[in-house]
Amino acid sequence: MRFLVDQCLSGDLAEGLVAAGHDAVHVAAYGLSRADDDEILARAAHEGRVLISADTDFGGLLAARGATLPSVILYRRRTRRRPHEQVMVLLANLGAIEDDLNAGAIAVIDDRGIRIRRLPIGG
Repeated sequence: MRFLVDQCLSGDLAEGLVAAGHDAVHVAAYGLSRADDDEILARAAHEGRVLISADTDFGGLLAARGATLPSVILYRRRTRRRPHEQVMVLLANLGAIEDDLNAGAIAVIDDRGIRIRRLPIGG
């Protein structure tokens, strides 16, 4: 899969996904470290990437637009925060959520599991 890792998460997360065979890039590699959420969503959508973040604002932006893409994976605060742990959790569950992400969804990962919300929200 293709991923764009948001600034609020470590570049090590992108590196771990690349090591596992995925196409992943951190926003800093694009010079988007200070970009607003709209610009990051647009970049992810334009490149067909799933955005990985801990910023819940992305769900609200997608809902307000009635958007079906890009998909977003949100790590919640209760989730283990070390990048290698985030990589392990995502890789262990990616097969179960990949179809949803390809169709357009928000996947929320926390210590209790993964919740999927298909896009568009409210549509």
